[in-house]
Amino acid sequence: MRAVEIVPSILSADVGRLAEQVQEAESAGADRIQVDVMDGHFVPNLTFGPQVVEAVRRATKLPVEAHLMVERPELFVEAFARSGATLIEVQVEATTSLYRTVQTIKELGARAGVAINPATPVDALREILPYIDLVNVMTVEPGFGGQKFIPHSPEKVRRVRDLSNQVEIEVDGGIDARTAPLVVKAGASVLVAGNSVYGYKGGVAAGIKAIRDAVG
Repeated sequence: MRAVEIVPSILSADVGRLAEQVQEAESAGADRIQVDVMDGHFVPNLTFGPQVVEAVRRATKLPVEAHLMVERPELFVEAFARSGATLIEVQVEATTSLYRTVQTIKELGARAGVAINPATPVDALREILPYIDLVNVMTVEPGFGGQKFIPHSPEKVRRVRDLSNQVEIEVDGGIDARTAPLVVKAGASVLVAGNSVYGYKGGVAAGIKAIRDAVG
């Protein structure tokens, strides 16, 4: 059984207190921090750029992952690597040069991940799996926080795990104390949580603890 990592997403944080919110998550036992990068084209929202990754990097000793929900991510991976991202994820649907993009990320010294949207078949991962460190199985449509977990997601996680027993499987979207055990049982070992951490009524530490307790 893999150890389960909890990764707060700053998409749900109070950006006016960004450093404080990141440090709060670190103190509460988060394993790394996620920065959701959206371009208003690949997804219908605009969020953060490399400067925010730099700010997060200054605020914490934790690894920082940049999830690029952008068209043609190959144009941006260098900027995010230079800004301090230790893991860079690109969407399998967003580029026609996925292998080259993954190789570039690794050449820049970062770990490479690939994210897959809910309606994208798992087979789209088959050829790239030997070259990546992580698969992010999106359990909502990317673009906005606070969405409901898609019920068939655990089965999709299970199919990814059947393809590879080596790659890390991350899940992102609608993760809380109720849904976390479902995806962990299916083979996920990295849980991205936004609202259930930064919007938790008892505070950030209590939100992380609730998820960690739920997965044992």
